[in-house]
Amino acid sequence: MAAVAQNDGIFASRAFRQYFAGQSLSMLGDGLRTLAVPLLAFHLTHSALSTGTAFICEIVPFSLFSLVGGSLADRVDRKSLMIASDAIRFVIMTLFAVLYWLHALTLPMIYGGLVLISICAAAFLGGQAASIPYLLGKDRATQAMASLTAAENTSNLITPVVGGIIFGWFGPLPALAINAATYLASQISLSRIDTLGPQNPHGIPNLREVTSDVGIGFRTLFSDPGMRAQAILAFFMNIFGWGAYATVIPFLKRDFGASDSFVGLFWGLVAIGSLAGSALAVRTARRWPFGRAISIAYTLDALLFLPVPFVKSVWLVAFFWALTSGCVMYEFSQIVGFRMRVTPEALVGRMMGSVRVFVLMGMAPGVLALGWIADHRDPRWAMAVSAFAYLAFALTVWLIPAIRNETR
Repeated sequence: MAAVAQNDGIFASRAFRQYFAGQSLSMLGDGLRTLAVPLLAFHLTHSALSTGTAFICEIVPFSLFSLVGGSLADRVDRKSLMIASDAIRFVIMTLFAVLYWLHALTLPMIYGGLVLISICAAAFLGGQAASIPYLLGKDRATQAMASLTAAENTSNLITPVVGGIIFGWFGPLPALAINAATYLASQISLSRIDTLGPQNPHGIPNLREVTSDVGIGFRTLFSDPGMRAQAILAFFMNIFGWGAYATVIPFLKRDFGASDSFVGLFWGLVAIGSLAGSALAVRTARRWPFGRAISIAYTLDALLFLPVPFVKSVWLVAFFWALTSGCVMYEFSQIVGFRMRVTPEALVGRMMGSVRVFVLMGMAPGVLALGWIADHRDPRWAMAVSAFAYLAFALTVWLIPAIRNETR
């Protein structure tokens, strides 16, 4: 493990500074892709369900392959794993840009490319989750995750606004090309780090070892009462949270007549809230009892989202969405940091892979159901279903002692 003095900040580690720079570059490209690809899918089909399917092609393979990604991260050289993942994503985004330029890019190609990108993302994030405790130690895991999340939200503050304007004027080609370039820059940054662990790589696991690792990951997750309760609650909340997220572009366009440029501006405004939530997580890491803090955050998240289906101003939609996004980023940093603290370092990758596949299994049915409601009724109806269901599950956190009383 890289040596970092107990009283030093996380950026005292040169390796983490280099790592942070590489991730920030990659996040800039991701911000452009997450705007350009759904907008492109909507323009090709004008369907909420088809747009939501693009999210499914990213999230479902990501969650399923997280099981293998966690196993790889605990067994192979993480630096090589992450660089290889970025290399494949660079090639796919380059092909997207070239095919679009040639007027040959189709919706099935987009879906197929997103599946491959999501598999690489699972491997990449498996390495990321296991690398942070290795570089900094467990006690700084929450601060590191919050800092990375803050960097992501800072990029999301800039890239959607700029990307929306570029998309509206020039189409998606510049965003696709820039996204490819940032994956290349991330590879260069990661290559300058000496090592990301593990200390004794065992090589690519065989099928029996993968199966064993998957079992270990799930046993680690479900044997801990706090992590088990959070994972079950997150599964149900993701059904409606992801359903609303996947429906937001049709909601803005159909109910408010929003332009492509405004959609980019919308995500930029939302990123302000996300950045504030991440900053709060950095400043309050380990200062407040984890269970009480996360319970309050869940409740505020749900209450602040409740007005979204009913307001008549698109600016109020952006305002409330930004507030809830701040809550989500705070929750994410706290929960991931908690999982890293309570999990043995050698098992972090496998446990994180298991929890991803479990909590994200709710995403696909939520996106499909709310996408169908948006297409056959109205996107505002889909938002209302999401808001009331999310509130019901958020309030149940106060009935679960394993969450609200958690102090680790």
